[in-house]
Order: sequence, then structure tokens, then C-alpha cells
Amino acid sequence: MDYVLGIDIGTGSVKAVAVDTKCKSFGAFQQHYAFTSPQPGYHEQNPEEIWNAFKKSMDGLIAEIGNVPKAISLSSAMHSLIPVDENGNALAPMITWADNRSSEIAKGLRSSETGLSIYKATGTPLHAMSPLCKIIWLKENDPDLFSQTHKFISIKEYIWYKLFKEFKIDYSIASCTGLFNIDLLDWHTDSLNITGIDSKMLSEPVQTNYTKFLESGIAVVIGASDGCMANLGSGGIKPGIAVMTIGTSGAVRIASDKPLPNEKAMTFSYILDKDTFICGGPINNGGIALQWWIKNNIKHDLGETDYEQLFEEIAGIRAGSNGLLFLPYLTGDRAPIWDSESCGVFFGVKLEHGKAHFSRAVLEGICYAMYDVLDALQENAEPIKQINISGGIVKSDIWMQIMADITGKDLVITQSEDASAVGAALLAMKALGLIHDYSDLVNKTPKMVKPNPNNGEVYLRNFRIFKTLYSDLKNTMHEFYKMNL
Repeated sequence: MDYVLGIDIGTGSVKAVAVDTKCKSFGAFQQHYAFTSPQPGYHEQNPEEIWNAFKKSMDGLIAEIGNVPKAISLSSAMHSLIPVDENGNALAPMITWADNRSSEIAKGLRSSETGLSIYKATGTPLHAMSPLCKIIWLKENDPDLFSQTHKFISIKEYIWYKLFKEFKIDYSIASCTGLFNIDLLDWHTDSLNITGIDSKMLSEPVQTNYTKFLESGIAVVIGASDGCMANLGSGGIKPGIAVMTIGTSGAVRIASDKPLPNEKAMTFSYILDKDTFICGGPINNGGIALQWWIKNNIKHDLGETDYEQLFEEIAGIRAGSNGLLFLPYLTGDRAPIWDSESCGVFFGVKLEHGKAHFSRAVLEGICYAMYDVLDALQENAEPIKQINISGGIVKSDIWMQIMADITGKDLVITQSEDASAVGAALLAMKALGLIHDYSDLVNKTPKMVKPNPNNGEVYLRNFRIFKTLYSDLKNTMHEFYKMNL
């Protein structure tokens, strides 16, 4: 059987997915790995362990299928940073997107003209997740490591070097570093100046369809970032279609033929290919907020039936949770507030509120946070008519109905678990001429959830209060955060 192998290098695992020439996935292999947190705010991984997981996933799935693929294509988590020597050997653990040690640097940049200029040029939010801020932190806090570093690279570049002994970075991963000018398609001078490095300390940028061949003759396409690939794998590359993913965290993304900057919400603009930007924003508190609520307030040892029971209980609670609101910022948040010092809040609590009201308010709060990102995106994008939805949310009909009602948009359930790996395979198929256009891949019979306009009126009023509530409490949250450090 002819097929293409899409491989997604994620934060917690590598997943390889086989996709046939009719663009249907039919096999998968996954290899997990851990992270370490040696100090508060640190989030690190061993790049060699990820390389080994990559090899096991690739070789394992090929062995299961019994014949080699026509091509391999790579998707990767964004914002990782590895200092390496001239032979591509890691000089320190990989710093992941979740590492928060450079949060003060990011905060300072967000309040400066230089920072805003860099945001406009690079399309990358000014946040501790970005390699821009990580490199500045290393320069200021670990000068010996900084001076020993030959190049600063991402995990995909690390794996690419292992495969081909060359330092290359695709435009997509480059566009989420804060170091790359997305208009000029080259490293951004102002970013280099404030990090204290030059372009020689970074890999050579290439198109996302850049292809090399293994000794076995298999083509390997460098691919793009996992967020961009998820849009492709979820069918969200046409105007008027947004993609929402809710797993542990969440993200809202739309495709555009140009960057869509928003200084206040600091939405991102990342490159998928030469014709397409994927623009959007991530939130920290998706399924993790729901998990926190159930684990700490309903049942400590979580099982699938505990989620199902919660969904059944909240079905009897009307939209708006009888006037109960939840700000879901349990781990601070990214878009559109970019506030690591924010916190979770229940508001409007009265004697009439029981456990089911709180449970529904948690789900509604997560959906409000996602809609807050969508609302910011819609300020300078084409009107959104449809949301392609994926992730854990698709397992709950009532959660999807709440999201449809809050956004007022039709929800379409698309490829969920493997969207980034499938997107990688599709990009390779187009690069190699196996498919002509991504529009040929649209699901003609999707499962759809339509909004209830009666509920929508309630949610629109509550969403206004949701935004005002954060604005009113912001300074108090920051003061309380500092008091409890």
C-alpha cells in the first residue's frame, strides 16, 4: 500500500500516523517521554530521549505496516530551545514552550516600543514561551552556556541535524521564535540585536516543503509547526473557518493570506506555506481546568465515567449556570490577556448554587476564554461562519453545544486526535504532487452542532461580564499574587 508517514513531535510524545493516497489515516505508533522541572518555572526535556522516541515511532509504524512510505513529513511543537555545539550535540536540556523563567523579560518587552515593533515584524507574542525571551534569559543568567553555544535550535532542527547533518529550520518553526521577520523571510535584525546573537548562531530558514532523501531513498519533508499542521489536518485553511482545539490547554486558529496582528490581544501569525498564515491565540486552561474541578471537588481518582457523570448532571442546568461565572485562569493565561499573574475566580455565588452549577460554570468559563481569543481574531479577519473543533471536547455533546451557543457559530467535528500528524502527511503529499489542492480534502458529510439562539442571548450578556470581571480584578490579582510568592 502506498502511504505517507506524518510524524508529530509533541511536548509529551512523538506520534507517527500513516495516511494513504486517498488521505485517510490507517495506522499510528506513539512513544511517550517525560519532562523535568528542576526549579519553579522551569520546564525541560532531554532532546536525545525525544530523538530516540522519534526513531522508535517511525521504525515501529513502518515495521507494523510492512513496507516503507513514499515520504515522511514532520510536525513539531513550537518554541523549544536547545543550545548545541558545532556537531549538533546538546549543551544543556531543551527548554520547552511551557518554561516560564523568562516571564519578567517578556513582561518588560510587552511594555516597550522595541518589543511591540518586534511583535509586528515577527508575528510572535511577547511571552516567556518564545525563544527570543529564552535566549535573552540565558545571556543574562548563564553567560558561560551562552558563550559556548554554537547555535540555538529547536527540537525539529535537532532531529533534522541527526538525519541529514545540516542546520535547517522551516519558515513555520522560525516564524514562532520571535526572531524571524515574516515579511522578509529572514532573521529579524532588531531581535538579533537584543538577544546578542547573529544569524550564524541560528539555522538556515527554508520553505516548509523543503525535501531531503534518506539513504534508503525515502523523501523527508521538513514540514511545519504543530499548530499550523493541526489547521491543515482539521480542514481549517479556508477563509471563514476557524479551528478550535481543546485538550489540556486550548487554541483558536484561522487561515489567512497575510499576517493578522493585534497589539492588545497579541495574537500570533505563523507560516504554514508560501501562501498561508495561520493566525490565532493559545489559552493555558482548557481540559486542565475541568480536570482540576473534578479531581479536587468531585472525585480524586479520575475515570472516564466521572466525566460522563458530570456531563449528565449539568444537562439539567440552564445556560448561564443561574448567574454563576468562572474565570478559568488557574495557571495564569496566554491569549488574549497574556497574564501569568491572573488566577481562577468563581463570581456570583449564591445559596441556590449547587455542585452541578459550579460544574457547568467551569465548562462555560473555558468556552468564554476560547471565545475571547476568537473575538480578538475577528477584529481584523474575515467573518467566521464555521468552527472546526477537535480535542477532548468532542467527547461531550453538551460541552460542544455550550461552545456553539457561546460563539454563535456552527461547530464541525473533524479529525481530532491526529490532526497535526495528518496535516504533516498532507503537506508532503502536496509537495510531492500526490494531491493537487488541500480543498479537495473537505469532508462532504461532517457531523455538525448548531447554536441555540435563545442560549446565545444569555451567553452574550454573561461574556460581557466575564471580560469586565477580569479587567476589574486584574490589579487585585497581581497584588495578591505577589503577596503569596
